[in-house]
Amino acid sequence: MAAAADPDLDLAFEADPELPGELLQAAGPWADPLQGAEPWHGVISHWLAQLGEELPPPLRAPAYSLGLSLVGDGPIAALNADWRQKQGATDVLAFAAQDDGLDQAPAMPMPAWAAADGEAEPLELGDIVISLETAARQAADHGHSLERELLFLASHGLLHLLGWDHPDDASLAAMLARQDQLLATTQRR
Repeated sequence: MAAAADPDLDLAFEADPELPGELLQAAGPWADPLQGAEPWHGVISHWLAQLGEELPPPLRAPAYSLGLSLVGDGPIAALNADWRQKQGATDVLAFAAQDDGLDQAPAMPMPAWAAADGEAEPLELGDIVISLETAARQAADHGHSLERELLFLASHGLLHLLGWDHPDDASLAAMLARQDQLLATTQRR
């Protein structure tokens, strides 16, 4: 079976300049504001291609747009309190733009998105926010690299943007298994 072509991706990336320099340095190109979205762009495009056949028709598109932000524990704790009414920092938050009506989505192909100039109009997926401070602690706790933890958290956030959820143990296990599959394809790239 031929691998799906990576879709076009409009990725807005930012790393909070208030993050400690040693954490930014430890994250390497994954948090380097000079490289911007470059390392993330290829990985997320590849994941979207891997997930393409599984997506409900309303989420199948030739091009996507999403935001990815690396912040500290303070900003993510504020978002967690405002949006989830939960106190304290968390590792990743996902704010899906395409949540409404996916459960009742018709099983038919969506028309091709095209702008007036013929370019594919990206489907807005939403935003992923990762706490670099929490990611660094979790990487140490799990005995793996900060890069792996960041990729794990980004894959988790992306799956949430695409409609995955984990309200029970079985759905969490399925989501974690799919994340592991995405990470395995990233390692081979």
